[in-house]
Amino acid sequence: MLIQLLRTYLRPYHRPLAAVVVLQFVGTIASLYLPSLNADIIDLGVARGDTGFIVRTGAWMLVVSLVQIVCSIAAVYLGARTAMAYGRDVRAALFAHVNSFSAREVAHFGAPSLITRNTNDVQQVQMLVLMSCTMLVAAPIMSVGGVVMALREDLGLSWLLLVSVPVLALGLGQVIRRMVPGFRLMQTRIDAVNRVLREQISGIRVVRAFVREPYETRRFAAANTDLTATALHTGRLAALVFPIVMLVLNVSSVAVLWFGAGRVDAGAIEVGSLTAFLQYLMQILMAVMMATFMLMMVPRAAVCAERIGEVLATETSVTPPPEPVTAPPGRAEVELRTVRFQYPGAAEPVLRDVSFRVTPGTTTAIIGSTGAGKSTLLALISRLIDVTSGAVLVDGVNVRELAPEALWQRIGLVPQRPYLFTGTIASNLRHGNPDATEAELWAALEVAQARDFVAAMPDGLDAPVAQGGTNLSGGQRQRLAIARALVRRPEIYLFDDSFSALDLGTDARLRAALRPVTADAAVVVVAQRVATVADADRIVVLENGGVVGIGQHAELLTTCPTYAEIVASQQSTGVTA
Repeated sequence: MLIQLLRTYLRPYHRPLAAVVVLQFVGTIASLYLPSLNADIIDLGVARGDTGFIVRTGAWMLVVSLVQIVCSIAAVYLGARTAMAYGRDVRAALFAHVNSFSAREVAHFGAPSLITRNTNDVQQVQMLVLMSCTMLVAAPIMSVGGVVMALREDLGLSWLLLVSVPVLALGLGQVIRRMVPGFRLMQTRIDAVNRVLREQISGIRVVRAFVREPYETRRFAAANTDLTATALHTGRLAALVFPIVMLVLNVSSVAVLWFGAGRVDAGAIEVGSLTAFLQYLMQILMAVMMATFMLMMVPRAAVCAERIGEVLATETSVTPPPEPVTAPPGRAEVELRTVRFQYPGAAEPVLRDVSFRVTPGTTTAIIGSTGAGKSTLLALISRLIDVTSGAVLVDGVNVRELAPEALWQRIGLVPQRPYLFTGTIASNLRHGNPDATEAELWAALEVAQARDFVAAMPDGLDAPVAQGGTNLSGGQRQRLAIARALVRRPEIYLFDDSFSALDLGTDARLRAALRPVTADAAVVVVAQRVATVADADRIVVLENGGVVGIGQHAELLTTCPTYAEIVASQQSTGVTA
């Protein structure tokens, strides 16, 4: 998967990558040339007392060093730009693909894991690209070139290469082999820490209300300890790399000097050539070490690439049609025909054989006990998920045949949990219509019974909104979410228990203000309170995923025991007052 990911997203950058290879080649060749020049200075200059030769060769070494420096800087610069661009492209592709997921795929991966894959996992692969451009390209050139140049200096010491290089590669290889499982486990542990931290931050009020700080602290400490233990285990193995490298380097240096001294004494090699051979050996071993460091990064990057590829290979269950209908005829009319929905692996369906129609200018309310499938029903209408069997139609066209954008443009959805984005009140309302004027925003706030508290804020429409709207009360968030849907002026309104945080008086005023605004639209209201649904044109009663009654309030009181029971239970507690 790593190779496929690199091949796919590095293809547009083949020219910078080719330039990096050329620059690294030139810089490495220059680096390999320097010990040979140094040997000439010692053997032909210092040994003979030829100062002119020393100056000329030293000047030439400065020129070669300048070429090496310029090539290295240019290669690192191009490599860094390419790696950052690669990371940007992968993150963008991952983000766009996740945005196409339905609720089913998001639930399958989980938000913490998706965040980790789009940040930490992409960063690990991006770092591999960067280090490949700066180290991995140079390592084989340095190794092969170093061997050639070392043999050119003296064949009699070449057996040291056959010993030291395999010993270093074998020792580091054993360490890396044991690190791979740790890298794989580490990414999973990062997911766990993100999940626990996200839950605790999102549910901080609940944690404090139930005095669960000690428990949550222990839960985070457990996840954090697991990650720390895995990182320490991997880190201890990584700590062995440097001692192994230094041991082999130092032993090899001593061996070269020990055996080389005898050859110098025998006249088989000059002192300069021995010095050059020692430098080439160091360069070869350093190249092996660089390649090993890269191999140490490859397993973790491979694990991350698998996780990224898993997301990119997952197709959304809500697929756009090959030839979508972009503009269905007539005004919005919603119809459900024997709709059935069942989550994969679930023993029972959430909805079974649900059929009803919502015509323009009417309000259909859906009521039922918790878990009856009310919110799932709205998700099917807006095609956030697809039916298992049956059909959802808008203007007689199956929503599966509609272009998703065309369907969503006609829907104003107020979710059960109103979510506001970081920004201002105006920017949140303009999610419904980016071109809405201030007058339209205030009109929507007026209908949503939110004008008073927004006007009371010092900045009005420009008042700041924290992430999730946490600086506002639950009722204020609900009313702003309703206003956001009103700004769009859609043909279909879907209210998913959108009045639950409002007091009965505000609820009544809001519903009265909504009637003229939604007079020509198809309105579906999911609610728990009878007072919210009593004046609807039609009420659909759900129980255990099935329709047990359809009609108006007075009619259902006598014909639907489930509805009568809901009304009686709320009257006894004063909810319908």
